[in-house]
Amino acid sequence: MTLTGADFVELDRIAVQEAVRVVDLATDADWSRDTPCAGWTLRRLVAHMTAQHVGFAAAARGAGRQPEPWREPEDMSEPARIHRSAAASVLSAFAEPGAAQREFMLPELGGFPGGRAISFHFVDYVVHAWDVAAALGTRPELPEHVLVAALAVTRQVPDDPGRRGPGFAFAPALKAPEGSGPLEEALRLLGRSPERWPAGG
Repeated sequence: MTLTGADFVELDRIAVQEAVRVVDLATDADWSRDTPCAGWTLRRLVAHMTAQHVGFAAAARGAGRQPEPWREPEDMSEPARIHRSAAASVLSAFAEPGAAQREFMLPELGGFPGGRAISFHFVDYVVHAWDVAAALGTRPELPEHVLVAALAVTRQVPDDPGRRGPGFAFAPALKAPEGSGPLEEALRLLGRSPERWPAGG
């Protein structure tokens, strides 16, 4: 698949709505579960997801340079509700006319054309939908064309040792076995090990 002409606003909407669905599956007993994000409980992962939604919404509206929107909420007593509200905010921001043509300022990365920045968010939420589902012992339900698009974007993420590993968004890339599907290959390229979470793989 080529990325030229891909509608990342629509692809992102599908991924984010699926992430909301799987987060909403969590019960009170689930928030302390381990996740594929090393050292993060499900509550901490959802706090991160919430902050990224709010931060990207701010970036879409020209306020991405400010640190406040990117901070994780202090109150995560109702993780699913807080995440759902943040997801609605980012989907609304991305759907505004011209959002994909604006420049987004992203912390530590600088400025990007809106469409490319939205593609980053899209891949994050395909992966985070899987992270949450895997922690809950299930798997995300995403259409094949969404997974193929996510893999195409993932293949463009540099596997730079200086930007992979502890403290960074992704671990070093792992080799995908022959015949891997697009989700498994994308996860491995971003350093996830699906075999460690068989229910979500």
